[in-house]
Amino acid sequence: MEKYQEIERSIIKKFRKDIWSRFMKAVSDYKLIRENDRIMVCISGGKDSFLLAKCIQELIRHGKVKFTAHYVVMNPGYSAENLEIIKNNAKLLNIPIEIYETNIYDTVYKLNSKSACYLCARMRRGYLYSKAKELGCNKIALGHHFNDVIETSLLSMFYGSEVKTMLPKLHSENYEGLELIRPLYLVKEEAILAFKKYNELNFINCACRFTENCAINGDSTSKRLEIKNLIKSLKKINPEMDNNIFKALDNINLNCVLGTKKNGEYHSFLDDYE
Repeated sequence: MEKYQEIERSIIKKFRKDIWSRFMKAVSDYKLIRENDRIMVCISGGKDSFLLAKCIQELIRHGKVKFTAHYVVMNPGYSAENLEIIKNNAKLLNIPIEIYETNIYDTVYKLNSKSACYLCARMRRGYLYSKAKELGCNKIALGHHFNDVIETSLLSMFYGSEVKTMLPKLHSENYEGLELIRPLYLVKEEAILAFKKYNELNFINCACRFTENCAINGDSTSKRLEIKNLIKSLKKINPEMDNNIFKALDNINLNCVLGTKKNGEYHSFLDDYE
């Protein structure tokens, strides 16, 4: 049995409960994939996006819904070393990737923006949508997982002063007919790390030239890591803390909130108080 076949088998067998079943539940519950969809699977080079690609491959082979997928790596300006790691992992995992070049890092660097991360993210998103259109795809799949969802929600509360979460799918505002989906929405990061360790895989973690700890090491100073550590400490008090945060996002009592906002329009609880 080839290495990639062993990896595929581990997803279906050993990690069936924590990865495959949760992946399938998200696809089913949130209606992420439909008949004849053409999905562009975005691979950044990290553990999450590569696992997503393998899950999509398995779903194409064994699922009841017929759809097609393109596995795309957008190169924003990775180092030669990191790009080689991505290529080697794609070969090891038997994922037919297409790499397309951009000058995002160079552009952001020249602009010397204080909001480099924000600008980079905006540019990357634009390139992804354009590439999906070029390939004739109607959906873009990203590797965000359960932990990304709750961490993003707490970041919005603590630093953005709003209750806002990462949705399992959303329509593009600027590219008609394109939808972004997150099939790993219910998969926890600890399961992905266990999958990586079990299969002895090595992925890049952060390949951004604007952070100090690139390549294999993470950014130890990020706000997201701060939130990640906070949740970890809270789980020592209550092991269900992460699940409760997630459930709260799906159980908002509109009778007991000060105000809500939809499509940019704010509504206070006082509007209907009398």
